[in-house]
Amino acid sequence: MYISLRPWTLEDAATLTAYFNNISIWNNFRDYVHHPYLLDDAEEFITSQAALFPTLNFAILNEQEIVGGIGIVLQEDIYKMNVELAYWVAEPFWGCGIATIAVELMTNYVFETFAVNRIVAEVFDPNKASMRVLEKNGYFLECVRRKGVLKNEVLLDDFVWVKQRIQ
Repeated sequence: MYISLRPWTLEDAATLTAYFNNISIWNNFRDYVHHPYLLDDAEEFITSQAALFPTLNFAILNEQEIVGGIGIVLQEDIYKMNVELAYWVAEPFWGCGIATIAVELMTNYVFETFAVNRIVAEVFDPNKASMRVLEKNGYFLECVRRKGVLKNEVLLDDFVWVKQRIQ
């Protein structure tokens, strides 16, 4: 299977909007991602990312089409040696190994591009598949914040996974 990452373009806005409006995808996002997600939201996000160098957010592609997205948030102040990783795969492509490859590509990119020591990914309790993706990529479970997330009016455990450059 061939998976690649590339920066988002404005031509991707309709696809991004459609995928983000899938409730199964949105249930694993933080609430700052609007629901419903509008075309204007996608265009604003893509435009804001185009000005950043190095690139922080990428579309995940298979041979023919966008199948997901992956990105990082640089941390600041005393946490500046960390980035937060987030990713998603569109529901029609779940279970195909796409996320595992995309996380591997992004992890390599982050450690090659940024002077950071840690990549941190938070996963809500129901998302066991995402936890397995991180584990397969050498991330370790650092902690579980019991009932630390309120999503859809339900308290969930928040699993914090980490990969370090220097152990």
